[in-house]
Amino acid sequence: MEQTRQGKAGRKPHKKRVKADTYDFGLFFVVLTLVLFGVVMIFSASYYETMSSKEYGYDMFYYLKRQGMWAVVGTVGMIVAMNVPYQLWKKFSLMLYWISNGLLAILPFVGKNVKGQTRWIEIGPLQFQPSEFTKVAVILYLSYYVINHRKELGNLKGFAKAAGILALPVLLIAMTNFSSALLLLMVGVTILFVASPRIWYFVAGIGALVPFAAVMVILPQFRYRLTRITTWLDPWSDLQGNGYQTVQSLYAVASGGLFGVGLGQSRQKSFIPEAHNDIIFAIICEELGLIGAALVIILFAVVVWRGIRIAMNARDNYGMLVATGITSVVAYQSLINIGVVTNTIPNTGQPLPFISYGGTALVFLMGMMGILLNISKYPKDMKNTE
Repeated sequence: MEQTRQGKAGRKPHKKRVKADTYDFGLFFVVLTLVLFGVVMIFSASYYETMSSKEYGYDMFYYLKRQGMWAVVGTVGMIVAMNVPYQLWKKFSLMLYWISNGLLAILPFVGKNVKGQTRWIEIGPLQFQPSEFTKVAVILYLSYYVINHRKELGNLKGFAKAAGILALPVLLIAMTNFSSALLLLMVGVTILFVASPRIWYFVAGIGALVPFAAVMVILPQFRYRLTRITTWLDPWSDLQGNGYQTVQSLYAVASGGLFGVGLGQSRQKSFIPEAHNDIIFAIICEELGLIGAALVIILFAVVVWRGIRIAMNARDNYGMLVATGITSVVAYQSLINIGVVTNTIPNTGQPLPFISYGGTALVFLMGMMGILLNISKYPKDMKNTE
């Protein structure tokens, strides 16, 4: 009897094993729906231009083939990311953060200039946009830093350190892409706002940004941003210049009516420059009408809703903050894009998530969705089993 008790007492206790829940497959299929819809709309918005241009080899499927390829790559990336435990990203977050800053720092010197903008690094036949990689890196590292210095966020010095981690990549991106810098700033501030116990720090931060914003408008090299504001207030005042794209997109939105003119039947795509890019929501409104546009907005709302739900149910603070950052990327970017197309806000170059043409943006965004799906697999109320 004594030996039996000692034998039981001498056994090493079994470690508790965490039983994972299932992925949020609702989010998974909504994302795939948006991506496939984007491929269709890119073809619809671009075939007229590419089939009549020697630059594209008179190939009406030019953009369809490229975006289709990136959609496949992005889907594979999403599936891989959703099977990588999100806690693993903690170990690499600092390295990814500094790699992204390094790429941004060298971008003005080695980047490829496309239509007056230096936003891409060319690697062989591929073009890589560092700002898209930076979104992921900042979300992962800022979230990791915050959970390890949560108590320090309660004092100004600790909060300033966290803000500095965000400020560095924002300033580096602003040198070549102000709209992406603004988006990253909004995403980072959202993460800090969720984590910080001091709201007045954010009020002070907004006050500190006012002089910076004034400089960005007053300096001659940045004065075009002031022109964007005046054009936004009255786009018809410069109909053949800065207001051209806005006016043409408004014509497209208005001519769609309730049910649209039909898929592939857009008339405005022959007037809107690069209609398959940032302005593609106008083509959606024209071809599919108010009903089609509303359904697209509903799909984005579902992605944001599921993202918020995943963040609220995340097992730990790191998962919660990462999910918050990823969800805010989709929320802010879609709001900005739709706001620009409808002239609700001044014109700024942000693609419509999952739908606008762009390989780098699509692959990294789907990768972020994979991380979000992995977080959904480990909710805080999951059971521990022996």
